[in-house]
Amino acid sequence: AVLQSIKALFHLLIYTTTCCGENNNTMNLSAALTLIALTGANAFAPAAKAPVTTELAMSEYRTSVRDNVDVGVGGPLAGGAGGRDLAEIWDNSSPVIVQGGSLRTWSFANPAIESVQVLLKTEGRPLDADVELWQGPDNTPHKMRVYVEDGALRTFNAVIGTPRGPNTVAIRNIGQLEFPLDAVVRPDRDDGLAAGIASVATRSETIQGGALRTYPFNPTVDSVAIILKTDGRPLNARIELLQGPNNNKQVVELYTEDGLDRPFFAIVETPGSGNVVRVVNTAPVEFPLYASVDAYRVGGGGDWADDGLMIGRAF
Repeated sequence: AVLQSIKALFHLLIYTTTCCGENNNTMNLSAALTLIALTGANAFAPAAKAPVTTELAMSEYRTSVRDNVDVGVGGPLAGGAGGRDLAEIWDNSSPVIVQGGSLRTWSFANPAIESVQVLLKTEGRPLDADVELWQGPDNTPHKMRVYVEDGALRTFNAVIGTPRGPNTVAIRNIGQLEFPLDAVVRPDRDDGLAAGIASVATRSETIQGGALRTYPFNPTVDSVAIILKTDGRPLNARIELLQGPNNNKQVVELYTEDGLDRPFFAIVETPGSGNVVRVVNTAPVEFPLYASVDAYRVGGGGDWADDGLMIGRAF
């Protein structure tokens, strides 16, 4: 562009010199040189930069649910639709009856199975059971004591970590012979129950050893998602579902050898009103835990009669 401008000015200078007198030659020559100088100076001006965006690209790297439980926004069953329903799991499984005082085991030899679902229920009678994870001889890295007042209205639903197989899940019904229970133990997929719980329980808080936290829920909440973990230390906790003063509807006493490698996922069903979830860290003060408790399934209010009484239902 600069060369073309110089060439045009040169032709203009020759034309002026030919057509005009000598008096104008000096003036025309000065004007032409001035224009040439200005045009040449523009050649050294910095070129205009293209606009640069500072927008950060979202990474598509997906972390494991067991490594990061604070993923996702919003619950899969918030609003009463979507996600994995507990009734769907029961319908697609074959429950095993565990009679009172008996023991049943489920073995998983595949090391690729990193977590298993444990679901327990009864026909409306109390549920009292011990759940243990065996990994090798005399090694119990995870165990629970589960009590539910009504095993049909409030089923027990949990996901326990089973890294580095083979693993065996043992369920002992410590109730009377008249109180059998139904058990479902199966591997948990990547989009299974643990992923659904992790996508809901996004807020975490620290509970120091010997301390407790309470989480009240309004009557529209049908079930609550709970995640307990540590920074690699042992996990000792007690989870209680209260409905009224000192009225325990469900109690889970939990021990995990490594709360980071084997976090605890659970869904507690909360039909009716006045439900409060209480989490107690039963370990010493040197062993804090991190708790995430949030609504898992929220109903649309259709279970409430005009007189304000809750019409109970079982999933």
